[in-house]
Amino acid sequence: MASPKVDLANLKPAPGSRRRPKRVGRGPGSGHGKTSTRGNKGQNSRSGRKHYAGFEGGQMPLHRRLPKRGFTNLFKRTYAVINVGDLARLEGEIGPEMLLNAGVIRKLGDGLKILGGGELDKALTVRAHRFSQSAREKITRAGGVAEVILAAPPAEKPKEA
Repeated sequence: MASPKVDLANLKPAPGSRRRPKRVGRGPGSGHGKTSTRGNKGQNSRSGRKHYAGFEGGQMPLHRRLPKRGFTNLFKRTYAVINVGDLARLEGEIGPEMLLNAGVIRKLGDGLKILGGGELDKALTVRAHRFSQSAREKITRAGGVAEVILAAPPAEKPKEA
């Protein structure tokens, strides 16, 4: 069934789709006078009455009343981590740059750490900043070499005033 031809010169909105705006603040006879449908007086009747999540009417909000917890170590090191089983599908000498270029790891961080998950059945030369003991054993058992890369010197402590 073909749709009816549309006359662009005489377009009208669908019946019932357009309503007149509610006229507020036009006296008691309108039913929307005095408070203009905003309830009573005060902060919430004013314009621009938006508050952030957790606002408690001026009382100190809960997220500021609760004590702070925990500790942030400024000298924490984050390593890119990969398992020995993931190295099994790679060939040649394996190092951090090679893994980044191959897309195996996304970000190097403070270095590369090899963990012992999975199995390795071929001899590989693996260069990394750290090895877990089980990863080192699995690489040498397969006839490969686990070579440690010396990391950059640790960051200096901030000077106290």
